[in-house]
Amino acid sequence: MIKLFKLCGVVFVILFLSHCQSPGEKIQNPNIVLILADDMGYGDVKCYYPNAKVETPNMDGLAREGMRFSDAHTPSSVCTPTRYGILTGRYAWRTKLKKGVLWSWDPPLIEKDRITLPQLLKNNGYATAAIGKWHLGWDWPTKDDRTAKEGNGENVDYSQPIRGGPLTYGFDYYFGDDVPNFPPYTFIENKEVVSVPSMVKPDSLFGTPGQMTKGWALENVMPEITQKAVEYIKNQENREDPFFMYFALTAPHTPIAPAPEFQGTSNAGAYGDFVQEVDWAVGEIMKILEKTGKAENTIFVFTSDNGSPARNGEDYSGPTESVIAEFGHRANGDWRGLKGDAWEAGHRVPFIVRWPGYIKKDSKNAGLISSLDILATVQDLLGCKKDVNISPDGQSFLMNLENGGEVARESLVHHSHQGVFAIRKGHWKLILSDRSGGFSDGKNPTGYGIDTPGQLYNLSEDPGESKNLYDNFPEKVEELTELLETIQMEDN
Repeated sequence: MIKLFKLCGVVFVILFLSHCQSPGEKIQNPNIVLILADDMGYGDVKCYYPNAKVETPNMDGLAREGMRFSDAHTPSSVCTPTRYGILTGRYAWRTKLKKGVLWSWDPPLIEKDRITLPQLLKNNGYATAAIGKWHLGWDWPTKDDRTAKEGNGENVDYSQPIRGGPLTYGFDYYFGDDVPNFPPYTFIENKEVVSVPSMVKPDSLFGTPGQMTKGWALENVMPEITQKAVEYIKNQENREDPFFMYFALTAPHTPIAPAPEFQGTSNAGAYGDFVQEVDWAVGEIMKILEKTGKAENTIFVFTSDNGSPARNGEDYSGPTESVIAEFGHRANGDWRGLKGDAWEAGHRVPFIVRWPGYIKKDSKNAGLISSLDILATVQDLLGCKKDVNISPDGQSFLMNLENGGEVARESLVHHSHQGVFAIRKGHWKLILSDRSGGFSDGKNPTGYGIDTPGQLYNLSEDPGESKNLYDNFPEKVEELTELLETIQMEDN
């Protein structure tokens, strides 16, 4: 079967995996595992940045067995909009969220009629699970006429099912803690809390004030969700239907809380230890796939939701860039900026795909792609007919996986924490601001003054974005501005 894949390529894959086209035919589609790290930068993975002060043998091994993309980007340089983009194939700036992220007790961001990645897969015979961080909002039941936001969570009725979460948008199963630094500090399974929060979080514990379940420990979150992910795959061992597991990690995002067995294991402080716990979690998933015999027919994707703020982990957090200053660990590699920025470090992230027998081992791809494109790629993989309502902003990179070709996106829109837009086309990148639009603001201005309202870079000649060419190429600025405006005006 593997030889047939190699001989016939994408055309065969589309026909062979075509539940969408032949719903009555019993065919074994590949399982899909998507691991999304939280705030992990390009320089946090050894195979991407050999000078990293951390060891990532499992992620490096994943890359040796699959394809490593070097020009992969997130839909946004912060959390919530990236997660929206991955699950819907649509830019989040088209929604009501024009900058920043959702906060405690906010309602759902995904529209109720939106076809999501898990919904598409569920419609094609997949079991679907989301484990870990959600951060896309919920419809919290309350004891009065106020919303949970209005009541600051104190009026939430935990005896009622929590709606508007993962099960509303195509997942069969969910286990996680929503957001590790937001209340309620408890695990949620499907539509209910595992333990009702019965006390107020003490000020000594990192996070936004709110309700907490007794005995809550930040260091237990990653081990607990990893165990649940392993259990989920183990439960699929004797099932014929394929599965999709979206494993959204809570690390190395704040609270930087590595479990005791990882503390002191890296050369980059608590932050590095937490990165190495991420690598351990990847390894646990790899091992259970092998043990259950699922590895050979599983597409394994690893990436991050945005770049790193590069905090050292002091008091579960630390100043931005402190892990660089203290340990010499460049969490975002040599890219300029931090999480939240329109500069490359905000959104250029590790992106590794493994599919035994189909993707060439230890292959590298420099094509421009985005995690915004995962839904469109799966749609292509399943042979589904194109639908303007499914992944309207995504573009399939199945051809990149099939033959290693680097013909991918021609352009991609970037969006910063503060809502600053940027656009990439070929090697050219235009930022519509003289600042980063993110966490680097006030620290690393471009130095070109108020007479230069934007930034233009040629990434092939200046990957570090150090030479602003905005005033040198007015025609290129005009071209990219018009392209961005055209994309923004599209009715998606």
